Formats: sequence, C-alpha cells, structure tokens
Amino acid sequence: MSQTRGRYDFCIGLVLAMSSSIFIGGSFILKKKGLLRLARKGSMRAGQGGHAYLKEWLWWAGLLSMGVGEVANFAAYAFAPATLVTPLGALSVLVSAILSSFFLNEKLNLHGKIGCLLSILGSTVMVIHAPQEEEVETLNEMSHKLGDPGFVVFATLVVIVSLILIFVVGPRHGQTNILVYITICSVIGALSVSCVKGLGIAIKELFAGKPVLKHPLSWILLLSLIVCVSTQINYLNRALDIFNTSIVTPIYYVIFTTSVLTCSAILFKEWQHMAADDIIGTFSGFLTIIVGIFLLHAFKDVNFTLANLPLSLRKDDRAANGTLLSTYDCFNHDEESSACLGEIQSTESLSARRNGSLSAF
Repeated sequence: MSQTRGRYDFCIGLVLAMSSSIFIGGSFILKKKGLLRLARKGSMRAGQGGHAYLKEWLWWAGLLSMGVGEVANFAAYAFAPATLVTPLGALSVLVSAILSSFFLNEKLNLHGKIGCLLSILGSTVMVIHAPQEEEVETLNEMSHKLGDPGFVVFATLVVIVSLILIFVVGPRHGQTNILVYITICSVIGALSVSCVKGLGIAIKELFAGKPVLKHPLSWILLLSLIVCVSTQINYLNRALDIFNTSIVTPIYYVIFTTSVLTCSAILFKEWQHMAADDIIGTFSGFLTIIVGIFLLHAFKDVNFTLANLPLSLRKDDRAANGTLLSTYDCFNHDEESSACLGEIQSTESLSARRNGSLSAF
C-alpha cells in the first residue's frame, strides 16, 4: 500500500511539475511583450528601476501565468522531492525558447535547438538518478532540519551574497552583466524552495486536523516565502527587460537548479545515501544541461539552420584553400551573402591562378 501511494504521489508531482514549466515558460513571453510595449511608449524601463509595468495588462497576464505555474510547482514539491521537481524546470527553457521564436521574433538557430534538446536530455538523466531525500512529515521535523548548523551557515551565506549583489554589484554592473540580476533571483530561489517544502508539509498537516496555525514555523515560512518571491520577481523583471529572453531563461535555470540542489543536499542530507552510479548520473545529467545552455548562449547571433548544413558540407573541400571563414560569415550575414560568395569565387580564382603558375614551372 505504501509503495502504491509512493507511485501515486510521484505521478502527481511529475504532472504538476511539467504543467508548472509550461505556465512559467509562457509567463516569460507575456511579461517580455508587456515590457516591450512600455518601452515603445517611452515609459521608464524596469531595468532602470521603473515600475510602469504595473499598469500593463500583458505584464499582469504574465504574472498570473507565473502564479499558476508557481502554485503547480508548490504542489509538486509537496508530493515529490525537490531533486525530482527542480530539474524538470528545464522544460520552461524549451517552452520559452519556442514561444520566443514565434511571438518575440527572437530566432532560435540550430545551435539553440540542439541546446534545448540537450537540456531536456540532461534533465531526464538527472531525474532518473535523483537522490531520494529523507522523509520529513511534520513541522517539528522540518524545524530540526532548518536548525541544522550546515543549513544555517548556507542560508546566512545566501543572504549576505544577495545583499552584496543588490546594494553593491547591482547598481554598478546590473545593466551590463546578465549574471548579476539572475544570480540574485537564483540564490534566493533556493530559500524559496525550502519555504515551499515546509509550507507543503504544513498544509498536509492542516488537512489532517493538526493545529498548524498555532505553530510559529508556519508563519515564519510564509513570511520568508513572500519576501523571497517578491525579490525574485523584481530582479527577474529587470533581467528580462535588459537581456534577451532566450538567454535569461536558460541561465536562470542553471544557476537556480544548482542553488536548489545544493540547498536540498545540505538540508535533507540526501547525497549521503546515493550509490556511485547515481552520483555519476546526476553530475553527467547536469553537465549535459550546462553544454546545452552554452550552445544556446554562445552561438545565439549565428544565423545557422538546417538549410545551411548541406551548403557547409559542400564547402568542406574549399576549407583547405582558406574559404571556410568566408562561408561561415555568409551564414551570419544574409544581406551580404552575394558579396561573400563573390569574395569566395575571387579567392578560388586567385588560388587557381597560383596553382597554374606553379604548375607552369
């Protein structure tokens, strides 16, 4: 009976996590379109500290979509371990990237598509080899976990790093460095997940008829969650307003997942009971996600599609004559393709004349 109940909870958590990714991925698009509309109207942008987006209905639609996704995510953490739910957030990367190409004209090239695929495959591997967290069924057990010296040190470091990024690094480099605002959202997100996990236990106990509302930990977790989520929303808006959505989403996923897995490992001591193959599988899956994110980020400005692939293969023989770079540049700049091809032909003619001159000797 217990095993059947465990499978049932697993399936519920899995479905909720997947639906959460769909709603959250869509929320990025709605928010971005709202912010772009405000920019066209000349309003002070969120990246500059403006809050005009509060009057934009598209932004509110995105917030509602994210709220639905977060609720589903909240429920998923109540039914399944964080190490199962969190890696499935990679689906929001795929959803956001695909919707961005349709609604925001942020083209996703071949490298980006491969990167999305690798992110999904890596997440799948991580789910298969995910460590099983210790059973925490009551708020009293959760309070003991939160009072562990290791977690206290971790939480203190998170708060200190966040404050430094917000008040020292952010005003200087937030407009130019994509990692600043995203790191703030991600590290604070690790604490948000811990609060969500504790509140999920509290809700279960509430339905069981226990006096949860009289337990001080319930209110501490709720207040902490409100503060953390508010901070995340604020700085995620700034990142979305300044940088490309298809870049913000995957980088946010990587840093956020790393923070949550670290926090979960410290809080629940789950890595102590993992087999060697599961440890290797977890790290392999995460490294696969990193490679996928790199492909999304590093080659985002390269106009390379499957339609270019046969052409590049036909040009392999010309690479030896020094024309590979020109061919690659043609992929990057469609409007200059004729000029590029002309240069390639000129280079080939010059090479032929040189070969002819050499053969004459």
